[in-house]
Amino acid sequence: MDDQATTDELLRELGEQLRAQRLRANFTLEEVARKTGMSINAVRRLESGEGSTLSSFVSMLKALQRESWLYTLRPAVTVSPLDMLKQRAPRQRAFKRRAPPDKPTPLKG
Repeated sequence: MDDQATTDELLRELGEQLRAQRLRANFTLEEVARKTGMSINAVRRLESGEGSTLSSFVSMLKALQRESWLYTLRPAVTVSPLDMLKQRAPRQRAFKRRAPPDKPTPLKG
């Protein structure tokens, strides 16, 4: 997908990928519609990039057994070594509070 692509272009590209995946899995439009609970026309519109709901998109991914594609959208969890150095080590034990020092007694002379 192109970085400068319009939303419509991106929708068409996603639709083409879904259609290609459906054909690789050897599913007909009717089979995917039945698995997703969508109409055949809704599946066809999704594949042509004419828009759909996010729910329909996820349902189709699940029907094609490609919901793992969604996990590629999550950012990888990385730990910065510099951030680790800046953090304090977790406390291992509590400390006792000290009593205030006794007031010095005046010297008698």
